[in-house]
Amino acid sequence: MYLFFRSLLFKLDPETAHHLTLQLVRMAGLVPPSRWLLEWMFSAPPKPVHAFGLTFRNPVGLAAGYDKDGVAVYGLSALGFGHLELGTVTPRPQPGNPKPRVFRLIEEHGVINRMGFPGRGMQFASQQLSVISKRPGGVVLGLNLGKNKDTPLENAAEDYIALMRVFAPLADYLAINVSSPNTVGLRRLQGREMLETLLKQISVERLSLNVQTPVLVKIAPDLSEDELDDAVGAILETGMDGIIATNTTLSREGLRSPLRAESGGLSGRPLTALSDSVLKKVVVRVNGRVPVVAVGGIMTPDDAKRKIDLGATLIQVYTGLIYAGPGLVKQIVMRT
Repeated sequence: MYLFFRSLLFKLDPETAHHLTLQLVRMAGLVPPSRWLLEWMFSAPPKPVHAFGLTFRNPVGLAAGYDKDGVAVYGLSALGFGHLELGTVTPRPQPGNPKPRVFRLIEEHGVINRMGFPGRGMQFASQQLSVISKRPGGVVLGLNLGKNKDTPLENAAEDYIALMRVFAPLADYLAINVSSPNTVGLRRLQGREMLETLLKQISVERLSLNVQTPVLVKIAPDLSEDELDDAVGAILETGMDGIIATNTTLSREGLRSPLRAESGGLSGRPLTALSDSVLKKVVVRVNGRVPVVAVGGIMTPDDAKRKIDLGATLIQVYTGLIYAGPGLVKQIVMRT
């Protein structure tokens, strides 16, 4: 059934298709009969996972980028996920980069995007979350946080701290996004000195809050060995609670699609091997000190199982859903 639905969606511009599916899921989640139908179709068997002080009903989550403003939590929760990572949210609303900014590499089961954190900002997203007093179906809600495009790098901590103050009481965990390739200069924050400075300020702020929400850091797959050492070292030394590996890649190695020349972050099947490689290196470097969340190139249940076997505690999917459909979540849970 999804293959037929996908054939229709793929006739639309990718961003239009994304907006349409998000609104359909949002509306389905707001109406009890349709939400119950989704739960009946897609609910996965319980496979609890414990990580950074939280209990997840299963290891499969939705990666950041799909529901940027937190508008479809009830509908998405009915699709079998153990957690949802909403965002990326920025302090102020921003339109993101000029369109077109999303491209399907259909033959290679990939996507290139250069969205640039479009969204309605933290005030709108916080309003969406503030009315969710009880997590639907027990799903864990994470918030992916990013700086505004026009915030200078030297002031980036101000953006992340402002977001942290708002969302620490509302989210179950926070993810610091310093690895998107689509905000100019953002990845420089992964350097040892800048990352340590940023995370130390975040750590101090967290200690001052009454709600000690876990904080994770999302890293890029394009770091050199030394850069990966620096990033993981800074994350561990500043007391962060976990690492999300990885974001999208700037690499175009092996691509044949004419769309490979488009700028932006590449996800999907072409990212699988690179993301696996980085995951393996991160797991060795953390040596069990913090959980690692694996994301990138998970297109099948076998891909997910391999991530778990490599040492990931949790996994996240997004592009795999575009090509395989929401049934992928249940398939992964039953396989892992």
